[in-house]
Amino acid sequence: MRDPYEVLGVGKSASEAEIKKAFRNLAKKNHPDTHPGDKNAQKKFQEISAAYDIVGDKEKRAKFDAGEIDAAGNPKGFDPRGGFRPGGPFGAGGGPQGGAREFHFTWDDAEGEGFQADDILSSFFGGRGGRRGAKQPARGEDFTVSTTISFDEAIKGGTRRVMVPNGEQIDVKIPAGVKDGQQVRVKGRGGAGRNGGPPGDILIDIKVAPHPNMAREGNDLRMDLPVSLKEAVLGGKVPVETPGGTVELSIPANSNSGKVLRLRGRGIHPAGGTAGDLYVKLVVTLPEGGDDELRKFVEGWKASYDPRAKR
Repeated sequence: MRDPYEVLGVGKSASEAEIKKAFRNLAKKNHPDTHPGDKNAQKKFQEISAAYDIVGDKEKRAKFDAGEIDAAGNPKGFDPRGGFRPGGPFGAGGGPQGGAREFHFTWDDAEGEGFQADDILSSFFGGRGGRRGAKQPARGEDFTVSTTISFDEAIKGGTRRVMVPNGEQIDVKIPAGVKDGQQVRVKGRGGAGRNGGPPGDILIDIKVAPHPNMAREGNDLRMDLPVSLKEAVLGGKVPVETPGGTVELSIPANSNSGKVLRLRGRGIHPAGGTAGDLYVKLVVTLPEGGDDELRKFVEGWKASYDPRAKR
């Protein structure tokens, strides 16, 4: 995976605001909605999202800058097929060079038989015959990974392929309506159990990339909608993109900029839940570069109201 700073086109000294701005611009340019059916664009968007997942997070960025994790978010020196490699953050002898880590040791006794920590525990908790007693079943390790999904994936749900620490790649079903920071559990796909114990789970931390035009509030969505001066004065119908497709929104005549209209049930519909609403704020927008006809009209318009009177 490429350096996340390089992917986002920013330097290592970039501020949080600069990183966020770069991500928003790239995400908007490569958003799957603007390139339907384009697998390269989708791949590019996922690369951008993965890069932002590293340098857009204070803790992960600090670890990456310090060389503790790689561009994929894995600890330096970690080999998915066999743990930590010599020369990584744990050194050639396996000793920690940084923060505390959990280890499971295995020693060889004088008779050449494997001697494990599980043997000690069995002698403490009723095992007969010390280390040669019956071993207790132990549940496998839970694996925790993180992935960044698009705003639309969070709303509609979908499938995302992730790599877990044991090197396996799995397709994970993302439920509709998943929230930023929510955790998705995949049961029974974690580490193998010991002594007949059940396998662990995979815990996936979800990070949702921001949408260029929408914001989420619970299951409701909010967006700004540019409208022309003519549409604001005379009213009319304008197309609006919603999670369920494009709908026609009726603009009342004499609508001011800032007026909020509600589309019931057009927000987020989580699995097994009730759909929220979509709130659309009108933004009256004049032509770029001005319009001579409009200017002449306004010059001769004898307005007799004070728009600031109610402030």
